Amino acid sequence: MGNIKTVGIVGAGVIGAGWAARCLARGLDVIATDPGVNAEAKMRASIDNAWPALSDIGLAPGADRSRLVFTSELEAVCAGADFVQENAPDNEDLKRELHTRIDAATAPQIVIASSSSGLLPSRIQVDCIHPQRVLIGHPFNPVYLLPLVEVVGGDRTDDHSVQQATAFYKSLGMHTLRVRNEIDGYISDRLQEALWREALHMVNDGVATTEEIDAAIAYGPGLRWAFMGTCLTFHLAGGESGMRHMLEHFGPALELPWTKLKAPELTPQLIDRMVDGTQAQAAGRSIQELERLRDRCLIDIMRALQMHDVGAGATLSTYEASLSGDSAGR
Repeated sequence: MGNIKTVGIVGAGVIGAGWAARCLARGLDVIATDPGVNAEAKMRASIDNAWPALSDIGLAPGADRSRLVFTSELEAVCAGADFVQENAPDNEDLKRELHTRIDAATAPQIVIASSSSGLLPSRIQVDCIHPQRVLIGHPFNPVYLLPLVEVVGGDRTDDHSVQQATAFYKSLGMHTLRVRNEIDGYISDRLQEALWREALHMVNDGVATTEEIDAAIAYGPGLRWAFMGTCLTFHLAGGESGMRHMLEHFGPALELPWTKLKAPELTPQLIDRMVDGTQAQAAGRSIQELERLRDRCLIDIMRALQMHDVGAGATLSTYEASLSGDSAGR
């Protein structure tokens, strides 16, 4: 998006650093702030860890980590940004207060997006003077690689701001999913939470370990989900008659008590089982080592999908095609 040259990042944790890395790789300037201890050093370390993966999928002309400026002043970020992406913890009171400050310090035409993973934008924007430009831009970790971003407007968000945000995210090589109805948890996290609750129940009940649960996804449905999702996959399960036959044939199973929608209590015993299980799976590897492994695997999967022009592979193709003309377009 040609008029956005500097992106303001408010909150420099995992998500904020991911946004910064993606923007820097696209050849943009980034100005960031975070009140946390050693926030700047941690953010720069996260970007350094992500840079090899970003280099692998392609850097835009002018992409440079030195184009990141860190400041302790929120107002300085707001004054210097052409687009603001807020990444504070998902606490409604905190975000309402923060967005009131951001809104007051940012020019009225600048879009302000929150990386919230489930809060309602109508609640976040309620105290803002210019609520029409406040919306949700919910990404997925790692933000610098995964292309999905859910865009959610509030009661007072105008269509122009939604269109601006959508165009900007697409310019970063992302797949934008407009959530048409404002709803807690949006679309993707509601689906992920349902699966997560079932996983917690199975660990809590001694049915399966964390490793067995991950294997049940990674070696089976997870591979199909990467390019077809859930609904189209089940359409194929119905054979020549498609989804209709699938629902008629397997529909009765929905009445069986296979799943539990309410999450189990997070008792100390359940927490210990989850921690012990995932530590065993990590097998001594650091978070940084696992992140780099994850990134390499994600890139290889996207490259494979790219050959078939489906899913995240199609998005990657669009991004790569835009790189050669990036300088002229800004």
